[in-house]
Amino acid sequence: MKVVRPDVDGGPVADAAPSALEITDYDRRHLITYLRLLDAVRDGADEETIVRDVLKLEPGTSPERTERAYSSHLARAKWMTQQGYHLLLNDPDAPRRT
Repeated sequence: MKVVRPDVDGGPVADAAPSALEITDYDRRHLITYLRLLDAVRDGADEETIVRDVLKLEPGTSPERTERAYSSHLARAKWMTQQGYHLLLNDPDAPRRT
């Protein structure tokens, strides 16, 4: 069985988060990123701060890329809390406590 563990520091993010209707390895690696993103939005952090601190991108260098990364990762994080977590609970590739 292949186990993909979340990356604690988030790791590098793609230009856009996945939009598949199944959990991907990218999702498994970025679970913590999604949670941190949702927490930051809930706490009222501004988009520039979130892009820099959570997504680890420099906000001013490529505005189109950072906007795409921010909006797609936020959408994916919300999808994970509304639908994806059901799949994750039954995901044989998700890390398990032993």
